[in-house]
Amino acid sequence: MEKSTARPLAIGLTAIAGLARMAQHLNFAPVGALSLFAGARLRGWHAYALPIVLMAVTDPLLGGYSTATPFVYASFLFSVWMGTKIRNTENPVWICGMALAGSLQFFLISNLPYWLLSTSPYAHNLSGLAACYAAAIPFFRHTLESDLLYTAVLFGAHAWLSRRVAPNERVVAQPA
Repeated sequence: MEKSTARPLAIGLTAIAGLARMAQHLNFAPVGALSLFAGARLRGWHAYALPIVLMAVTDPLLGGYSTATPFVYASFLFSVWMGTKIRNTENPVWICGMALAGSLQFFLISNLPYWLLSTSPYAHNLSGLAACYAAAIPFFRHTLESDLLYTAVLFGAHAWLSRRVAPNERVVAQPA
């Protein structure tokens, strides 16, 4: 039997996490986890649209756009794609592993434009790239912590609520 594509529980949890972005502090934001969750629990274009719409609406309210914006958005789209790889599991090891990978790829992709820009203080060679990433390490901690926390909350809340409130959204592991 084909599952319904309507996923009100997943959409609701995604919307709540999106509101938490407005309270972000020092890179402690839910967008990475929200992107991973959307890929894992939503279907089709909705999964890709939600994080981008969230960013497009909240960026002007939180300081505007920068030359890094396309890289940041691309990173969140990549996280959605990563989420599709854990669509059929509630295994915390796989979900946590994907959250860690999502944090790392966000760090690498979102910091790249600061090295690429011609006005960057970093030399356009391998040592300049390494220096750029080294300078960004203090911010990575908050990204990693927020991704792990929000991932646990979103996937945990969905697992719990899908067993009690919306059984049609329950994830049933597919045979390998």
